[in-house]
Amino acid sequence: MPKGSANESKQAGRALDAANFFLADVRDGLGPYLAIYLLTEQRWDEARIGVVMSIATAAGIAAQTPAGALVDATRAKRLVMAAAAIPVTIASLSLPLAPGFLPVAILQGIAHAAGVIFPPAIAAVSLGIVGHRAFTRRIGRNETFNHGGNAVAAGLAGLAAWRFGPAVVFYLLAFMAVASLISILAIPERAIDHDLARGLHDADATEPRDRPSGLGVLLTCRPLLVFAICALLFHLSNAAMLPLVGQKLALQDKNLGTSLMSACIAAQIVMMPMALMVGARADAWGRKPLFLGALLILPVRGALYTLSDNAYWLVGVQLLDGIGAGIYGAIFPVVVADLMRGTGRYSSALGAVNTAQGIGAALSTTLAGIVVVHAGYSAAFLTLAAVAAAGLLLFFFAMPETAPTIQSSGDRIADRDEDAPASRWAAE
Repeated sequence: MPKGSANESKQAGRALDAANFFLADVRDGLGPYLAIYLLTEQRWDEARIGVVMSIATAAGIAAQTPAGALVDATRAKRLVMAAAAIPVTIASLSLPLAPGFLPVAILQGIAHAAGVIFPPAIAAVSLGIVGHRAFTRRIGRNETFNHGGNAVAAGLAGLAAWRFGPAVVFYLLAFMAVASLISILAIPERAIDHDLARGLHDADATEPRDRPSGLGVLLTCRPLLVFAICALLFHLSNAAMLPLVGQKLALQDKNLGTSLMSACIAAQIVMMPMALMVGARADAWGRKPLFLGALLILPVRGALYTLSDNAYWLVGVQLLDGIGAGIYGAIFPVVVADLMRGTGRYSSALGAVNTAQGIGAALSTTLAGIVVVHAGYSAAFLTLAAVAAAGLLLFFFAMPETAPTIQSSGDRIADRDEDAPASRWAAE
């Protein structure tokens, strides 16, 4: 069982809530704010902006799997996260002071590489505090606070940028990075069981711990490979949808950006009850039907976007993203924990699947842009919908249910082959 007193566990839970809230924007970086600032304030052309964004994205993708392996290997997970918050803060504060191409490219690359530490580390620390049996509910709570933080940060960024100019967004992000650092360090070290955090079984103090598997388990666990492909297809479909909606709105009226911002905030708010629902019901309903629901939303969105160019319609359809992404974000780390239970390679697997996600997201806008140029927006949306449908079919036919089985007594969860490592899945 997780170690630490009841008071330490409660303190750890509150600190995790705060960390997820403040890390909401920090772990994703400056994103569109950077592009807007460089275009409108620094007068960069689109090509230079694209190169910088590509460098930052590539650095983040390259760091995903090593970051996960580092989280598995270290027992100083809080300090690793605190250290990662520092370059993110520096990159934000220095951008208005050093807006040249080279410093922006270097600092954004470092910040993105550092930021990928947060998702696997937060998930691992959560697992090390609550254990496998309470992990699903804890992840649902993590995602709820994360989406709440995103909504609040987006609202504050929009208001602050309108009142004080785009550069204020960087100071807001730096503040959130410092607040997340404080929240992370507020997690009691004694509350974290580091063997459990890397995905080893719950065990009584009198029982020996399982020894971590080799990294080869990431390649021999067939459902993990299927899941990684599904994650790639999800982001290959999803990442470009919001930018395409923004472009269609801008073609109608350049001032409709406010409507799109409102839609983004509303979508984050929709994600909050979705994450809570996943945390409360995923053990009883299973992971597979919930994940299928998240995948199903994407082709539906893609098809609906083609029915009208009305701004209210486009923004309304975008709200469906709150359902799909809300479910996806909460169930994703739980499925990986199921597959890696007993291997000690939980964070490494998260990093590997995050790498697949990053590749899908990076290719998404390129694919959509090519289709828009040659066939128009409706064809692009339908192409993205077809990619999502492929992921849906793959998950339905090739991915097993990974959830534990609920016993008839209703008060105990028995794991599928509880003493077997993830190599068991290789035979499925």
